[in-house]
Amino acid sequence: MANLKEIRNRIASVSSTMQITSAMKMVSAAKLKKAQDAITAMRPYSDKLTELIQNLSGSLDGDTPNPYTQVRPVIKVLLIAVTSNIIKAVNQYVESHSNHEVHLLTLGKKGDDILAKKHKIAENNNGIFDDLTFANSSEIAQKFMDAFANKEYDKVEVIYNSFKNAATQLVLTETVMPIVAEKSEATAGAGDYIFEPTQEEIISELLPKSIKMQLYKALRDSFASEHGARMTAMHKATDNATELRDQLKLTYNKARQASITNEILEIVGGAEALNG
Repeated sequence: MANLKEIRNRIASVSSTMQITSAMKMVSAAKLKKAQDAITAMRPYSDKLTELIQNLSGSLDGDTPNPYTQVRPVIKVLLIAVTSNIIKAVNQYVESHSNHEVHLLTLGKKGDDILAKKHKIAENNNGIFDDLTFANSSEIAQKFMDAFANKEYDKVEVIYNSFKNAATQLVLTETVMPIVAEKSEATAGAGDYIFEPTQEEIISELLPKSIKMQLYKALRDSFASEHGARMTAMHKATDNATELRDQLKLTYNKARQASITNEILEIVGGAEALNG
């Protein structure tokens, strides 16, 4: 059994670690609250914009003359990887699309370092989360929108962590382009409206905004997911440190009790020897 001094040192070390993880948990919780408020606030707008695009596009009689809706045989795919906790999903995606030439656009520091070792990186933006704004996100979106319109890629998809709560993040893969309208009874009602300007002009104006909003939403979701995962990890680390500290204190008390008992026995034994 370790001596009392060693146990005291371990207790002090674990207590110090517990204070650090507890502080990191509080920092992550504060950042999570801000990130969660941001994604919660923008989801209704993003969902409504997507619904509006589907309603307008689905009610058109002919194909919308828009470069972002052009469907063509898929040869080259651009996969937008919003890192960090999606490495495994990206690897599985590339493996399952071996019949396509898959290029990656990595957003985040961790993903670029790891994914570049195995896959072809078309472009990366390591600092996007340092200043996450719609304007900065739109600049990135415009680049791959132009690339798709110029037929550099036949399909653009995004893979990211969708934020559900602090303990749960879902890895989602969504098609960004081409935008394909689904005609249904729900979208057919859009033809009952009078549009000013024309329906085609409205779609041409809204489609780019919808694509940029889709990327920004993925970034915001991933940002909230990252802080949720960090807070959960620090919470578990603090609990583990607390449990270990309590076990060490129990071990220390037992060792101290045994030491005191031995000292008493030695004193009693010495007294008996003197009396004898």
